[in-house]
Amino acid sequence: MAITSANQLELLQTAEAVAREKMIDPNLVVEAMEESLARAAKSRYGSEMDIRVHIDRKTGKATFTRVRTVVADEELENYQAELTVEQAKQYMADPEIGSEITDEVPPVELGRIAAQSAKQVILQKVREAERDRQYDEFKDRAGTIINGVVKREEYGNVIVDIGRGEGILRRNEKIGRETYRPNDRVRCFIKDVRREARGPQVFLSRTAPEFMSELFKMEVPEIYDGIIEIKAVARDPGSRAKIAVISNDGSIDPVGACVGMRGSRVQAVVNELQGEKIDIIPWNEDAPTFLVNALQPAEVSKVVLDDDAGKIEVVVPDEQLSLAIGRRGQNVRLASQLTGLDIDILTEAEESERRQKEFAIRTKLFMDNLDLDEFFAQLLVSEGFTNLEEVAYVEVDELLVIDGVDEATAGELQARARDVLEAANLKALENARALGVLDSLVEFDGLTPQMIEALAEDGVKSLEDFATCADWELAGGWTTINGERHKDEGLLEKFDMSLEEAQTLVMTARIQLGWVDPAELEGASDDDADVGGETEEAEA
Repeated sequence: MAITSANQLELLQTAEAVAREKMIDPNLVVEAMEESLARAAKSRYGSEMDIRVHIDRKTGKATFTRVRTVVADEELENYQAELTVEQAKQYMADPEIGSEITDEVPPVELGRIAAQSAKQVILQKVREAERDRQYDEFKDRAGTIINGVVKREEYGNVIVDIGRGEGILRRNEKIGRETYRPNDRVRCFIKDVRREARGPQVFLSRTAPEFMSELFKMEVPEIYDGIIEIKAVARDPGSRAKIAVISNDGSIDPVGACVGMRGSRVQAVVNELQGEKIDIIPWNEDAPTFLVNALQPAEVSKVVLDDDAGKIEVVVPDEQLSLAIGRRGQNVRLASQLTGLDIDILTEAEESERRQKEFAIRTKLFMDNLDLDEFFAQLLVSEGFTNLEEVAYVEVDELLVIDGVDEATAGELQARARDVLEAANLKALENARALGVLDSLVEFDGLTPQMIEALAEDGVKSLEDFATCADWELAGGWTTINGERHKDEGLLEKFDMSLEEAQTLVMTARIQLGWVDPAELEGASDDDADVGGETEEAEA
C-alpha cells in the first residue's frame, strides 16, 4: 500500500475517527501513524538510518526524510545516520557539531507485514494514550463514590464499567452476601488509583469504612455542610458497624440528625449495605466516656484506662458480659477499632475477686515485714497504702488518721519499714557487687539498689553500659507489628519507671561521661531529640 494522494486525506479522517471513539487527542493518533510509517521506512531503507515522517495536519500528505547528525571525527559510529564536520561541508557552508542535515526520500510501499507492523504501533500508542487519559481522569476522584455497571466476573473479582474506563472490585472488597450479574448497577468507593504494567487500575471497594462515611455524607446534609463531623468508623462488612459523630452546633443532635425522621436517613445507608446494622454513637474526647458509648447496648459499671499501654479495662455486670462481647466478639472488636484501644472486659465478680487478691497480697506484705497482726495490716491497705516505701516515707499525719494509731505507733511503723528497706537495699547491693557492678554505676544518682541489681542481672554493670541503653529498654514500650501492639519489657519497668524518667537518667549519664556537651542541650538540642526518637523507633 503506497501513500498516494487518493488516501492522504484518509489518514486524517481515520485519525479523527479513532480519536473520537477512544476520546483522546487526534494529534496523538497522527503521531502514532508517523512513527509507524517511519518504522516501515526503516525496514525498507535500513534500520541504521534515521528516517522521520511528518504528516501534514491539513492535507494529510506524508513526507519522508532522512536525518544525519554532525559529530566529531572520533565519535563517528553510525555512517548511515552521522557525518563528520568535513563530510557535512558538502551540504552546508559552516557545519557545527550537533547540526542536522535532512534529505527527502521517496515514500515507501507498505507490504502486508509492514502494514501489520504499522497497525500494531498505532494500536499500542492509542492504548497508551487511553490509559493516560483514564489515569488523569480518575486520579483525583480517589476517596469518592462512583456508580457503575457490572461487566463481568473474573476469578471472584468484579469488573465494573465506570464510564470512561473500568474499575475492579476485588473479592475481599465485596460484602460477603452480595452476588453480581452482568449489567447490574453497583455503587462503589474509589479506594485507590495507580499506574500498573497493564495501565492504570481503579480499585473499588464496598467494605472500606470510608464508603460508609461517604454514604452518610450523601444522605445527611449536615455532614455534607460540615455541621456534623464523622470522627471514626468501624465495620464488620455486611453484618454490623459503629460510627462516631460529633456536632459543631450545640443546637443540633448529631445522632438524631444521622438517624433522620423515623430512621429514613440511616435506613437508606443500611439498604445500600445489604442490611448492615449501624450503631450511631456520640463522640467524646474523654476516652472512658467514649468507650462506654461505643460498647452500647451493653451497660458499663467501671472503666480503668492505661494511657501508656493503650489498654482499657471495662467492668460490666455479670448478666451484661455476653452483650458487651457480642456474637463472636463482634461488639467489643468494633468498639476497639472505633476507640483505637485494646479492651479487656471483666465482670463485676471477676473484678471483685481480683481486688480481693490484691488486698490479700498487700495485707500479707505488711504482716510479714512490719510484724503486724492481720487486722492492723488490713487497716493500712484500706487507707490506700500499697508498699513499704509509702509507709516509711509518708507524712506522719497520714498515718495518724488510721483508727488506733498515735504518734508513737506511727513512729514505730515507719522505723520498722525503714529497717526492712535498708536491709533489702544492702542485700541488693551485695548481690550487684557479686555480679561485678562497678562503683561508677552504684554512685550514680537516680538508681535504687534494687534497680542496680536488676541492671547487673542483665549485664549492665558500669555507667558506660547504662549510657548506651535506650529509654524503652529501661522503661519498656510497645511495638506495632501488622497492626497489633506487642509489649516490650523494660529492665526497670517493674519499678514504675516512666519513659521520661528513663530519658533523663540516660542523658545525665551521657553528660557525666562527656559524651554530650550540656551547652548543646539548651533549647531542644539534636541529642535530646535523638533520645526521644528512640521511643518513636520502638513504637514504629
